[in-house]
Amino acid sequence: MKILPRDSTEFLLIDDDPAITKFLLTYLKQKGHTCAYLTEGFQTAAWLEHHDCDVVVVDLNMPKVDGISLITFIREINASLPIIVFTGVGYDEERMHAALRAGANGYVSKSLPIEQLYCVLSRVLATCQQRARREASMRRRPVLAGAA
Repeated sequence: MKILPRDSTEFLLIDDDPAITKFLLTYLKQKGHTCAYLTEGFQTAAWLEHHDCDVVVVDLNMPKVDGISLITFIREINASLPIIVFTGVGYDEERMHAALRAGANGYVSKSLPIEQLYCVLSRVLATCQQRARREASMRRRPVLAGAA
């Protein structure tokens, strides 16, 4: 069953745990999506300069560049790219709010069963895409100049 709104979504996974990255990468590819991955947050700028993706999935706890700083950086490069926090720390309200303030669109726990994780990814991505379409249609509407 495909949940994501398009036939194929291009994911960028940024996580320092190769086992988790490989597992999620394999699962998403089985669902018909394309995935790239980075194991170091500092590689993100160069990757985004040369590639496109539909959504970035970011781990919060990485050794050299923490996820919140990375989210802020990605937002500076692309204000509309959906960013989903993928964290193994469970629900830490303070860190989740910090990630959302930095520009994350949502978050999901690594401890969820994979089907639930996929549903959450799907919902967050669908919401981001709907918002982008709504904002694009608002920009295209003609503005009525003058008053009668």
